[in-house]
Amino acid sequence: MPLITHRLRTTAAALACAGLLTACGASEAVPESAAATGGEQATEYPLVLDNCGTEVTVDAPPQRVVSLDQGSTELMLSLGLGDRIVGTASWTDPVLPSLADANADVPRLADNAPGYEAVLGTDPDFVTASFGRHFATGGVAERARFTETGIGTYLSPTDCSGGQSVNAGGKRSEPLQVDALYQEIRELAAVFDVPERGEQLVAELQQRAAAATAEIEASGVTLGFWFADTRSPYFAGGVGAPQLLAEGVGGANVFADLADDWSAVSWEAVVDREPDVLVLGDLARDRFPGDRLADKEAFLAADPLTSTMQAVQDQQYVALSGAELNPSIRFVDGLEDLAAGLAELGRTS
Repeated sequence: MPLITHRLRTTAAALACAGLLTACGASEAVPESAAATGGEQATEYPLVLDNCGTEVTVDAPPQRVVSLDQGSTELMLSLGLGDRIVGTASWTDPVLPSLADANADVPRLADNAPGYEAVLGTDPDFVTASFGRHFATGGVAERARFTETGIGTYLSPTDCSGGQSVNAGGKRSEPLQVDALYQEIRELAAVFDVPERGEQLVAELQQRAAAATAEIEASGVTLGFWFADTRSPYFAGGVGAPQLLAEGVGGANVFADLADDWSAVSWEAVVDREPDVLVLGDLARDRFPGDRLADKEAFLAADPLTSTMQAVQDQQYVALSGAELNPSIRFVDGLEDLAAGLAELGRTS
């Protein structure tokens, strides 16, 4: 059976989105004219947030923002804030087609992490990130260093547990919940004084997620989520975004017992757990061997060990973009594509 890839939304999801206030596809950029005005809710400044253990005080809507990850950039674009972004970095995939026009004039500082000087060169007044590794030793710069120069920072709550960053050496004390994504949307919308847009985006994502999973049930189907690396492959554990995807479609993550977002495992362990379906990350980068989908397929077929798996022999694959496997607004795209892929493989009831 052929590999199932989904870059377009399913008909059912499209119909579910037809009556929403914004277009589908993790949200088309909201025009600036849609800002909260008149009697609508507005942010009261100074706004004080407890952000991943760091107190953030915002005195006025930031005007010059560097967004250090694809996820935070696409969220900003979805809120109609593209004109505030003076730099972006750390991308795994092409921008969502619905956001391409809004992203066209956003400067790319680096495909991966930029240097501190490159960020400062944009003269930002605010820096956002999806992953705390950017604010850790060895990353772009620690948050305190930005604060010293009068630059505010914000880290996605999806990367926080107990006030520590999961991607900067911390551990989740409890599994990720989708509410952390909605919290990020609402908090950034408040920071930039567009709270109505935030509520609109949350409502859209919630309705799309419900539509994607309403008529799908993959009970009894085991899933292995492979992000990258052919040598010590990174497979999803039971506390991150892929676990939410597995639960959303009613399937079972074969590494759900691992208390990590992603763990470097052995191929012997993968073969031993024998997933019915392999969910393959299709990353448009070349940081690790096996980042790209074609490399993953070639490796699985050629390796003497992995080629013994029934899922490989029958090509029981669903391809998701790297961004769909990370906790971001593309989580809902991932739900839609995983549900559609499993249905086309005949793995749902």
